[in-house]
This record gives sequence, structure tokens and C-alpha cells, in this order.
Amino acid sequence: MATTPHADPAPALRTGIEGLDDILGGGFTPDRLYVLEGAPGAGKTTVALQFLMEGVRAGEQVLYVTLSETWKELQGVATSHGWDLAGIHVREMLPSAESLEPDEQYTMFHPSEVELSETTQRILRDAEALSPRRIVFDSLSELRLLSGTSLRYRRQILALKQFFAGRNCTVLLLDDMAPGPRDQQVESIAHAVIRLEQTHSDYGAVRRRLVVVKYRGKDFRGGYHDYRIVRGGLKVFPRLIASEHHAELVQEKLGSGIESLDLLMGGGIERGTSTLFVGAPGTGKSTIATQFALSAAQRGETASIFMFDEGIQTLRTRCAGMGMDIDCHIADGRLRLRQVDPGEMSPGELVHLIRMEVEQQGARVVVIDSLNGYLNAMPDERFLIVQLHELLSYLGQAGVATLLVGAHHGMIGTNMQSPVDASYLADAIVLLRYYEAEGEVRQAISVLKKRGGAHERSIRSVTMNATGLHLGEPLRRFRGILTGVPVPTDGRDAGGAGEHAG
Repeated sequence: MATTPHADPAPALRTGIEGLDDILGGGFTPDRLYVLEGAPGAGKTTVALQFLMEGVRAGEQVLYVTLSETWKELQGVATSHGWDLAGIHVREMLPSAESLEPDEQYTMFHPSEVELSETTQRILRDAEALSPRRIVFDSLSELRLLSGTSLRYRRQILALKQFFAGRNCTVLLLDDMAPGPRDQQVESIAHAVIRLEQTHSDYGAVRRRLVVVKYRGKDFRGGYHDYRIVRGGLKVFPRLIASEHHAELVQEKLGSGIESLDLLMGGGIERGTSTLFVGAPGTGKSTIATQFALSAAQRGETASIFMFDEGIQTLRTRCAGMGMDIDCHIADGRLRLRQVDPGEMSPGELVHLIRMEVEQQGARVVVIDSLNGYLNAMPDERFLIVQLHELLSYLGQAGVATLLVGAHHGMIGTNMQSPVDASYLADAIVLLRYYEAEGEVRQAISVLKKRGGAHERSIRSVTMNATGLHLGEPLRRFRGILTGVPVPTDGRDAGGAGEHAG
């Protein structure tokens, strides 16, 4: 028996928000009814206007039906974003001032029986006259109140859905999330439901995220996705899924430009791996990570440094004092510095920025300084590990060498703790410690693990001065260096000649 071939599905309607289109698998399926729900201030009106402006750009007729906001209020939203609402037809369904007069109050009928019918008829007349391809209702809260009962409310939504189903029109319903149990009447009717959420932390900016609750018959990117409301509209940062990004890796070692350091690390770090530098503050973790980034820039590659703790100018001054010329590479764009404020930036936005550095700027070395600051950008530590694992997997598959800096709590001794244990995620771990010798506090460096190949097992002294970073000979005549108070094995003092760099 012959079968009738299926018609090609209509292309998705773009929402005008790039990140949201990515989450929805291209946008909205045409000629369906959608619900966008969220608390006041979450950005529903902003999304709706971007959706309609995208329709105007595509040459479509669009209609904004408002039951709560006035035209002037919508113009205020548009002005704040620098938008022109030309081409968007707006219909205000607000009660007139005369309705407050005593003579205008209903006595024989409940207001819902009169006002709901009048409002519905006006909406349908406008829709028939304009034949819009996109229509927004703002908001369902007013329609819910006009309906009076949940049964009548559901029937009204079903009637609207049926009315627009045969008119080649995509409907977006905005709904305020009232406290208490969610009203699932509309969610069960809608083709897809998108929820906007916002939380107010004890310190820092408002954190906003969205989730696609349902989407019939279409794959979408599940889970929560961070977003921001900025001038120009919503910026949505889709959740990173490392398995979607694969690239052919070239096995190659990347040197630091310091022979003794590369020797300690078995020739350098491998492309596509992650290296964690841990130790007390001031032991040289950031300096070593910066040295690898500088070496990449000197090879003609792009390196990006994301700094949570140190200011850009402070880094430039410190590097200049050590003879590390980074300014010329900053000027030519080979070394890119980004200051991160964890109180203002969400984790999803940070991951998005790192992705853009890799995909748009071609970064081959990425430094995150430090994990402590990254932790402060997360609402919960257990999510840090999961998101960090996904980020490192993505960077590894992209062939990027990732350098992580983690500061221990404490300065010296055996009781050194890290605020987050990311050691099992890293391919290599470099430990820097203070130790006491000859009445001085000195630094030592050692490689604890390296999945990419062999490395030195020795502990070397490390110094930083005006000529740069220097590693001394292996400290072989002493034990207990990692405790902070080494003991000489031959009766000499732990700072004996030949055991540290001058």
C-alpha cells in the first residue's frame, strides 16, 4: 500500500532572543499556543516585545493585547531598551475611568458575565480585522479574574486556542506566577510552557533563570538556564552540555617558557587537559598560570585569563615587576584579561563568556583565577562541581589547555584545606607550599599527579624576583618539606647551599 509522504515541517518562529532559540531547538513551532509565566519583574513583557519585534523584522503582522499595562508603560519599556515599537499593533483592554462611577456598577449580573464577554469579543474582532501571525496576551491574571471560576477560565482559554488554531497565528500568553500552588489549567492546554524565575540573594544582583516546563513533540534543552535583562533585552545563557562539542585533538605539549618548570612537569602541559595549581596565598600560583598564558601568547596563540580575586591593573603591575612583558600581548589581543565580579555575574553567564572566548576569540589557553572566586559565584557548592566538570569536559574536547588556581585555607603546616575539592577533576595537580629555613619563609613546588605522562617526583624550591620565576634544584637532603618545617637528613640546616635558588 502506498503511503502519503509527510509534508516538511514549517520552520520554527524565532523569538528574537538567540539563547532562547537555542534552548527551544530553533524557536517556536508555528500556529501553536504558548505560555510564558513568571513573577513580576522577571522579564515577561520584555520577552513578548522581542518576540513581536522579530515578527515585524520578518514582515509579519503582530498584535499585542494588554489587559494590565497601558500603551505609555509599554513605550517606557521600549525606550529603556532603545527599541522602536513601530509595526506592533497594541490593543488596550483596560477598564475605562467611567467604570468607577456608581451608575456604571453592575447590579443584576456578576461583572465576569458582562466584562469577560465584552473583552473576548473585542479581542476576536481585532484579530479578525488584522489577521496577525503573532499575538501576545498580557496577562492571563486579568482573564482569570474576569472568568470568576476555574471552569469558565479553562473554557475561555480553550475557545481562544480553537479560534486561533485555524488562522495561522502563534499565540503567546503571559501569566504572573501567584504565590501558592501553580494553576495548571493553562499549562495542560498550552503547546509549551516557559517559566522565568528570579531570586534575591543576601548580597549581589538578582539572579534570574528560566526553564522549559514542557514542549510537545520537540526536543529542547532541559534544565535551568541563567539569563540577564540588559539594555537591548534578554541575554539568555543556555546550559552547557559538553557532549555536544567535539573536535579533533592534536597531542601536543605546551611549555611555559621556563626550562626548569617544564622539566618538573614532564615537558609542560598537554593540550586539552586541565591543570590545578593549589597552595597558600602568595606561593606563586597565579604567577605560574600567567606564565603559561604568556608563553601561549608568545607562540602566537590566544590566551584568556578570568580573574575573580586580582584586579587587571594589579596583575599588570606585578608582571611588570617580574620582567613578564604582558602589555604588548594585551595590546595585540593575544592575551585577554577579564575581571569577574561574582556578586554581579551568574555561573551560566561566566560559562557563556568562556565559551565565547574559545569559539569566537580562538582562545587555546584559559586561566580561571581562582576556584575560590568561582565558588562564590555559585549558589550551592554541589552545583559547582557538576558545572565545573561540564566546563572542563567542554574545554578539553575543544583542545583548550585549562589552568585552575585554588587557594588553601591557612599559610603553613599540615592542616591546609581547600574550600572545594576539585582535585579529582583536574588532569594534573601542582602543589605550592611555604616552608621555613634559615629564619626565612620560602616556597616549594611539586607535581602531585599528571595524567598526560611522566613528571618529576621531586620537590623544588621556587623564588620570584625582578628577573622572573625561578626553580631551584630538587630538595633531596630534607624530609618534611610539605609540613612546612623540614628536617635535614644529614644534620645540616634546611637552607643549605645548593638547595634553593638565589
